[in-house]
Amino acid sequence: MVDLQPAPLWQIDIAPADGQVDRRANEIANDARELDLADSLQICCLRGFLLQGHLDRSEVESIARQLLVEAVVEQCRVDRVGQPELSQPPNGKPVLIHVLPKPGVTDPEAESTLRQVRSLGHDVSGIRTFKKYWIEPLPDEQIHRLTSKLLSNESIDQVIAGPLKLARLDVGDDYPFELQTIQLTGSSDELLQRISREGGLSLTLIEMRTIQEYFRKLGREPTDIELETIAQTWSEHCSHKTLAGKVFYRDESGCREFQNLLKETIFAATHTIRQQLQDDDWCVSVFRDNAGIVRFDEDSNVTFKVETHNRPSAIEPYGGANTGIGGVIRDTLGTGLGAKPVCSTDVFCFAPPDLPAAQLPPSVLHPRRIMKGVVAGVRDYGNRMGIPTVNGAIYFDRRYVGNPLVFCGNVGVVPHDLSFKQPQPDDLIVAVGGPTGRDGIHGATFSSAELTEHSEKISGGAVQIGNAITEKMLLDVLLQARDRGLYHAVTDCGAGGFSSAVGEMGADIGAEVWLDKAPLKYRGLSYTEIWISEAQERMVLAIPEKNWREFEQLCRSESVEATVIGKFVATGQLELTFEGQRVGCLDMEFMHDGRPDVLRDAVYLPPAAGPLESASSELKAPDRLRQSLLDILASPNVCSKHWVIRQYDHEVLGGSVIKPLVGAENDGPSDAAVIRPKLKSHRGLVIACGMNPHYGDWDPYHMAASSIDEAVRNCVAVGADPRRIAVLDNFCWGYTDRPETLGSLVRAAIACHDVAVAFGTPFISGKDSLNNEFSYRDANGNRQTISIPSTLLISGLGQVDDVRRCVTMDFKQPGNDVYLVGQTYDELGGSHFGLVNRLAGGMVPRVRTSSAVRIFEAVHSAISQGCVRACHDLSEGGLAVAAAEMAIAGALGVSIHLNAVEVRESHGSGPMVARLFSESNTRFLLEAAPEKASALQGLFAGLPFQKIGQVTAEREVRFEFDSDEVVIPVSELKFAWRATLDWS
Repeated sequence: MVDLQPAPLWQIDIAPADGQVDRRANEIANDARELDLADSLQICCLRGFLLQGHLDRSEVESIARQLLVEAVVEQCRVDRVGQPELSQPPNGKPVLIHVLPKPGVTDPEAESTLRQVRSLGHDVSGIRTFKKYWIEPLPDEQIHRLTSKLLSNESIDQVIAGPLKLARLDVGDDYPFELQTIQLTGSSDELLQRISREGGLSLTLIEMRTIQEYFRKLGREPTDIELETIAQTWSEHCSHKTLAGKVFYRDESGCREFQNLLKETIFAATHTIRQQLQDDDWCVSVFRDNAGIVRFDEDSNVTFKVETHNRPSAIEPYGGANTGIGGVIRDTLGTGLGAKPVCSTDVFCFAPPDLPAAQLPPSVLHPRRIMKGVVAGVRDYGNRMGIPTVNGAIYFDRRYVGNPLVFCGNVGVVPHDLSFKQPQPDDLIVAVGGPTGRDGIHGATFSSAELTEHSEKISGGAVQIGNAITEKMLLDVLLQARDRGLYHAVTDCGAGGFSSAVGEMGADIGAEVWLDKAPLKYRGLSYTEIWISEAQERMVLAIPEKNWREFEQLCRSESVEATVIGKFVATGQLELTFEGQRVGCLDMEFMHDGRPDVLRDAVYLPPAAGPLESASSELKAPDRLRQSLLDILASPNVCSKHWVIRQYDHEVLGGSVIKPLVGAENDGPSDAAVIRPKLKSHRGLVIACGMNPHYGDWDPYHMAASSIDEAVRNCVAVGADPRRIAVLDNFCWGYTDRPETLGSLVRAAIACHDVAVAFGTPFISGKDSLNNEFSYRDANGNRQTISIPSTLLISGLGQVDDVRRCVTMDFKQPGNDVYLVGQTYDELGGSHFGLVNRLAGGMVPRVRTSSAVRIFEAVHSAISQGCVRACHDLSEGGLAVAAAEMAIAGALGVSIHLNAVEVRESHGSGPMVARLFSESNTRFLLEAAPEKASALQGLFAGLPFQKIGQVTAEREVRFEFDSDEVVIPVSELKFAWRATLDWS
């Protein structure tokens, strides 16, 4: 007889052992206080597992001891779910809360545990993790706020008050197949818009009309899967229809019409540079694959890609960032025939972490919680995969309150002869890696839409949770298969899932896909859900049928799931079937080239310019300048990010040369990371970034130009050859259907073209994320919209012939000379001096490209010839902050003679203010031994180059100007710099 009763459900509670600190409880109590949820919270925290299986108590206790409990610091209690013993409060705390992943939400810890438990021979059908909280008596409303704002996330978590009363863990029911069609061909414009809106398609009216006309010509209505496929393919996230579209642009100098904004700015810059390089063109593949590729050495090329994962991170910070870094690692794996990831980067933008909770818009997570979740998500994924996170930055601005920005990058190495791919007709379409669930459905279209106060509730399906262990297994098997030559092409399942992966890979051929063959996490998925799900850790490969058996055996040996789900066919059609019935058939040409062009209007009107409001003599007094330096060092955008950095493993793989923190006490801010991707070679890669969104409030052209200059000078500061630096662009903007918002983007794109061509730094890859706005109704019922500041991240990828020649930014030796390279201008518009003193006006920093190129080459020559002991770029906070950071890092002092600093184009900021805090571009501080003075003078002949001070043994930073001086002990500078985000 078949036993129809579900297997018993066991609960394992794991708590700190007697005498051990409940660290999780302390952290929650602190966060509750920071978020104004409870002043003095008394809470007890447990973690646990639910196991469903034909097990007795002794077996469950054995599993707990062997796999789940750290016996030295933890203790556990085991019983059947619902037993009174599990509901007895410790220390008399009566409120019990359980928080579990919602059914169907990926639970990586449970998945790994299930594999291990089964490997031990136990009959277990399912495992689920949970967190358990005992809370002191509080009003119901306060308990609810505490639970919803801190202990759980509505988009992914299930909250159960009191004891658990679950009967089973399995998810999903059988799916009764029924083909769904959409009545589109006869619909009015109003109905077309409603279909798009209610379906979460994010399609415009003209796009819906184009689809309507396509199916009218076919003489039939579309199926739901066809409409979803077009929506994914045409989404802003996948097709970049704004940047790749037609734009009529107007500014104070006239009008210009772009037929394709990207091609005529970013792409055009790279095309021009490659033509100039001719036979020495070191670009291999640009803007055509999952990542850009450049030449590295005689055997290998290097790949680089930076992705955005903003909206999922706003809804669920940990999962959004977790899958952001996981997704960009898969971009590396999906470049060419598969590149090996060698390091990662990340850049985050948040609202200030001390923002009062009362000032948050409705349904917005507190920025402190977002920041902690995002950092943990990147940390856990990268560390568990064994890929070092070596470079990054964090920016703060109140306008990121509804839309935090999460940029994740990855660098890889691929052999020369494996840098390109091409699927062939009759290749099998093979899905490899994790199974498919409902997580991530409508992720691409969700990422193209504005967020509102309702997004957390209605967009949970767009949130994905990653499993780094699954991806690590996938990585290992793919590289083995690549080296055996088992497949013709590979790509990742990113936005749009199978729809984008198969659709893009088969765009020039055609494909038929058997959706019922796809491995599922649980029963009940419809054919459309299978097709557009963005479940993580999945890749699609084109495998010749003769290689399938060997590939399948390789995957089985590594416990990686691989399934044939279709075939590439030379029909030019995408045909989708489910259980033998055709559910969709689309022209590949219509999918990829049928989206209608829209001419968008863009206008840029510069804000009124005026001098910096620092004319007040009070601000120019030495004691106020001293305080300004301390305030800038303590400001969130400048202060030490060691709390974040030290959570990342930047040493794994053994190739890190210059790390994120450097200096005598390993706590100075490195300008760039340097790694050796091949441990048998001293040839290295340099990874850096540049971004200053605040400049965009003055002029997006100069903001973009400054971002490129910063990324390049960060690379040069550690020793990179300026003639071998490639850059990536990531545009994150507000609602670009507004002409003035699009105008600022166009102006930034024009600057990218101009500066890249002048510097000879080709763009090799990029990504945009538009419509980053948060809309809500205030207490009076009025609609309010918060747009992010126009944000452009420029990532730099440099190269060095010999990493032993590289330098760091920390002062090395008392008595050495300090030089300022580059010209200082009275440019404090958008500066950190202006920010901390709440000053308007001023001239925004500009880039003088002709002198910049010569300065970069001279600094590189000086470092290469061993003339430089330390080098640091001047950026946020100008000369004052750069000197302070070098002293902090070197645990030494410095004396700077400001009279030696020439300031040009005075705009009334005052001589000491401009010398100390101007943020003019293309400037460096160099430390050099006195005997190198003659050589340096020769290298910098004809360039702005002044000796301005000396490194001292006294641990103080001294700035002298005429009869005035500013003197600050390094210990005081260091305290200011470290304290703000010292959350450890």
